[in-house]
Amino acid sequence: MTDSAAQLDRRFTVAPMMDWTDRHCRAFHRILTRRAVLYTEMAVDQALIHGDVPRLIGFDASEHPVAIQLGGSDPEILARASKIAESYGYVEINLNVGCPSDRVQSGKFGACLMREPELVRDCLIAMREAVSVPVTVKHRLGVDDQDPEKTLFGFVETVRESGVETFIVHARKAWLKGLSPKENRDVPPLDYDLVRRMKAEHPDLEVLLNGGLESLEHGLAEIHGTDGIMLGRAAYHTPWTLAEVDARVYGAASDPCATPFDAVEAYRPYVEAQLERGVKLHAITRHMLGLFAGRPGARKWRQVLSERANRPGAGWEVLEDALAAVRPAAAE
Repeated sequence: MTDSAAQLDRRFTVAPMMDWTDRHCRAFHRILTRRAVLYTEMAVDQALIHGDVPRLIGFDASEHPVAIQLGGSDPEILARASKIAESYGYVEINLNVGCPSDRVQSGKFGACLMREPELVRDCLIAMREAVSVPVTVKHRLGVDDQDPEKTLFGFVETVRESGVETFIVHARKAWLKGLSPKENRDVPPLDYDLVRRMKAEHPDLEVLLNGGLESLEHGLAEIHGTDGIMLGRAAYHTPWTLAEVDARVYGAASDPCATPFDAVEAYRPYVEAQLERGVKLHAITRHMLGLFAGRPGARKWRQVLSERANRPGAGWEVLEDALAAVRPAAAE
């Protein structure tokens, strides 16, 4: 790999997830792990060119290292959007070739681009020529009736001509007709071995494994033969998972937070700063509902936040009360 691609340690990454991995989610995840690479929700290239850029992709410096994922299929427009994203300080630009939603298909980007590897290559060439930060691609094994054995290897052979060296592979096909985006995350069978074979055939590429990894433990069990793992729903719904990443994946002497209680307190300055800017508490705390998942008091925590964070004028005291509701159960 080149020096620019090697600057980011992608052994563990948190997936871009629409409606979930917004700036407040990423700021919270960064409290839990200092080392993981975080990704934005997908930003549509045309929206960056014609829309409210600060609102769409603005972020807090505390989120670093953070990468942006773009959706699009026009090389020139993607290049312009990439320049905008780089100017905002993102450390990587990722192209979405994996999303199967109808909205994405109607815009001719996302997973349907698996059928057009030459276009993907040309998009990535234009993006790389426009920016100095690494450009990467996230994709599926194939779509619809494509044979993954042929599609995946042919796709990689063509796309790597762009000079892109990092491939994040969701180890499932996508069905563009007949399955919802949610079903596309569960129904098509996983094939981690095919991704490992892809890496074996292209040892000079950085290949990250994504899709169906249910926990950090599961991810670490499957990481062999690849360069890293990307967790999505497991990281979001059970965020305390991330608190083990720095030590277990990166070999840090300790993790940033010893307990979920410590994590909430560490998040307080960010929360209060956002409240002062007029952000509603619910927009922040909705990403924290799973913090105590699997621990005593988890139900109380969710209940207090769900019932009170939406109320007019809700502030930090709601989080204090939620913690107070958890402590008796946690002490048992």
